Amino acid sequence: MSQQTFNRELMAFLHASPTPYHAVKTMRCTLEQHGFTPLSESDSWSLKKGGRYYVTRQDASIIAFCAGDANKGFRMMGAHTDSPCLKVKPKPEITRHGYLQLGVEVYGGVLLAPWFDRDLSLAGRVQYLDKAGNLKHQLINFEKPMAVIPSLAIHLDREANQKRSINPQTDIPPVICQLADKEKGDLRNLLKKRLAEEGCADCEEVLEYDLSFYDTNKPAVIGLRDEFIASARLDNLLSCFVGMNALIIHKNNDATALLVCNDHEEVGSKSATGAQGPFLKNVLERIAGHGEAMTRAMSHSMLISTDNAHAIHPNFSDRHDGNHGPVINKGTVIKINANLRYASNDETASLFGMLSREAAVPFQHFVTRTDMGCGSTIGPLTAGELGLRTLDVGLPTFGMHSIRELAGTQDAHDLVQVLKRFLAMETLPF
Repeated sequence: MSQQTFNRELMAFLHASPTPYHAVKTMRCTLEQHGFTPLSESDSWSLKKGGRYYVTRQDASIIAFCAGDANKGFRMMGAHTDSPCLKVKPKPEITRHGYLQLGVEVYGGVLLAPWFDRDLSLAGRVQYLDKAGNLKHQLINFEKPMAVIPSLAIHLDREANQKRSINPQTDIPPVICQLADKEKGDLRNLLKKRLAEEGCADCEEVLEYDLSFYDTNKPAVIGLRDEFIASARLDNLLSCFVGMNALIIHKNNDATALLVCNDHEEVGSKSATGAQGPFLKNVLERIAGHGEAMTRAMSHSMLISTDNAHAIHPNFSDRHDGNHGPVINKGTVIKINANLRYASNDETASLFGMLSREAAVPFQHFVTRTDMGCGSTIGPLTAGELGLRTLDVGLPTFGMHSIRELAGTQDAHDLVQVLKRFLAMETLPF
């Protein structure tokens, strides 16, 4: 696939995936188009060597794999489906001065300032009772711009550019509409109408929901020389898309090739669908077996955790270690931390460097400043849960956790070439 085609499909994936639920739905459709068979956790599995399968959990996490010989171990890639956002509260309606607003919670480490003055919409999953009294659920996406968080004019806050802070309780409830006299806002009634518009005419009552606001501005290739991709949720749907493409083009071999995309990384990963939960281990044991069989398989296995990395910002270059400032479109970043916030070590980093050279693509290193804190990924969590060699890498990004992030048009396509070689390794050199 050419770089241009790859980026067009990437942007289509990002646009179709405003929530983890939509991302998993989109990945399922793509995987099935390429010969992957769905599995259910509640069924017994009869796997065939060379078979292509996927399984989801709670609609928000997905594992896809090409089955090989369990004794040969696993070549695994990891990413996460969630991104920082604003989630709607259970009783969200706020009516002030004739405006309907919805109260929100901050999910993850949101960079709040860029959310102001954006054309927002609402998407997620809705639980409802049908007319026969059955509990059902449905994904929903309003799609149209239907909300905004207006900035306070500088005339009313003359020190806004120097001292303005953002109170997440009082300053960010989005404005949905103006209400007529004596009209009361009711989100659940709005959701019932939207469900009917999306074909769920059997909805009797909306019970609960998991809804997030998102920016309706579509992903775009930007820059004088088309160097950048600008989009919401690059952290970390970019890695989900890269891993999925590497798995799709993989030619089956003795080792099992696997992609896991977990929910809840942005809030610690400790959940039934997160990397600190049992989902991946449950699936691996169904492929490799329990006890000694699982331990032996893990000794022949490796995970490459793919998350985003902080590109050196030309206006804030002092926030990086002088020798470790990744540059956009200069290659995948190997992420190192002596205190194990990243799982990379000399073995796994060397392997990635070797594969990058074989693919004739560049790579870089990132180490945070010693006087600054360091984030983490699913890498150390998965390594701790399973006891296997792990590497943390990422694609250099500006504006991580903003409502619109920026990455390179070259880096993701290059990473697929490296991951393709990793998945094809019959044995690991360790």
